[in-house]
Amino acid sequence: MAELKTKATTASVSGFINAIEDEGRRRDCKTLLSMMAKATRAKPKMWGSAIVGFGDYHYTYATGRRGEWFEAGFSPRKSALTLYLMGGKKKELLAKIGVHKQGMGCLYLKSLETIHKPTLQKLITESVKDLRRLAREKKAARIQSL
Repeated sequence: MAELKTKATTASVSGFINAIEDEGRRRDCKTLLSMMAKATRAKPKMWGSAIVGFGDYHYTYATGRRGEWFEAGFSPRKSALTLYLMGGKKKELLAKIGVHKQGMGCLYLKSLETIHKPTLQKLITESVKDLRRLAREKKAARIQSL
């Protein structure tokens, strides 16, 4: 089985954020740091060289493959801020958030200037809650099957 290449590192999150040349992107990342810390109540960690992740999520696929990821995270890509919301994205909140694009587990934002921040905070918080609920349900199902 292929192993996931992106893993948590000991690199400095503040060093990474402060090294972002674009002042607006750096400011957006600092805002996301605050929002995701509030939603997860976890300290940020670098994942690979360019992703900031919060919290820990352990998963097991039906095939038995296991891995570790984060509950919520972001990366300041050149084309867009990429938010990783592993618990999903709620359509009713996305309709109110502002200009964005979506991928499977990702939300792409050009900038936080055009985003309704209270709605984004709720979206991040709900995603984390949903992921944690799902993890609890799966754990309970595994225990019941023993």
